[in-house]
Amino acid sequence: MMKAVRKHTDSKWVTLYIERFLKAPIAMPDGTVQERNAGTPQGGIISPVLANLFMHYAFDWWMKQKHPQNPWERYADDAVIHCRTEKEAKALLVQLNKRMAECRLELHPDKTKIVYCRSDVNSDRYEHESFDFLGYTFRRRIVKSKFGNYFNGFTPAVSKGASQHLRDSIRKIRRNHKTASLEELAQRMNPVLRGWMNYFYKYSAGEARNVLNYVNLTLIQWIRCKYKSTGRKHLKSHKLLSRICMEQPNLFYHWQMGLRPSVG
Repeated sequence: MMKAVRKHTDSKWVTLYIERFLKAPIAMPDGTVQERNAGTPQGGIISPVLANLFMHYAFDWWMKQKHPQNPWERYADDAVIHCRTEKEAKALLVQLNKRMAECRLELHPDKTKIVYCRSDVNSDRYEHESFDFLGYTFRRRIVKSKFGNYFNGFTPAVSKGASQHLRDSIRKIRRNHKTASLEELAQRMNPVLRGWMNYFYKYSAGEARNVLNYVNLTLIQWIRCKYKSTGRKHLKSHKLLSRICMEQPNLFYHWQMGLRPSVG
């Protein structure tokens, strides 16, 4: 780690404090102190920067020097490497394991796998035919070409984990603001919805829209508990939400984007 740091600064006080930061012992919950001899402190303010700097030399530089023919993407400690054949992928994986060992790192045994990008062009079967990266699941899907034809392609769409995270976030807001007004609820939900939609609407927006139907169902549940006039009936609550949406179409961000509750 310090070797990588010194390639970018010769300031003695900078290297001194970074070295102290890396070697600082860990205070355990029971009061004991545990010495550290590897890695960066979890939650440390500069830990992500140092970890990324280390991976730049441990992985990025190595890939460019040793495997310039293989495109790759990396975010933090997650990476995807593209290979043309299974034989090439297996050989590269062996070399990558050796490289990580040289850098005192280890590939995650469960997350590291060779994935076959199955499509109409590549129609064989393989043990792993999908993978998750940056909140997206990449797998075989039916897609529409720019000429209007449908075919099987290997494309990304929002992952189950990212979908569940949105549901959990929206549910938590609803439960924590039972006495709030609908306007206050929108103020809480809109930043979450805006960020989620701006990111996951880039690819396979249809699957993202299916997830967002949950938001309207959550609002219906909120109305059932909030307004006694609905008699806690789903249909009446649905109609009330639809009427509010017609009167205030810009109240929620997903309404602005056209995902409005249908008239019950």
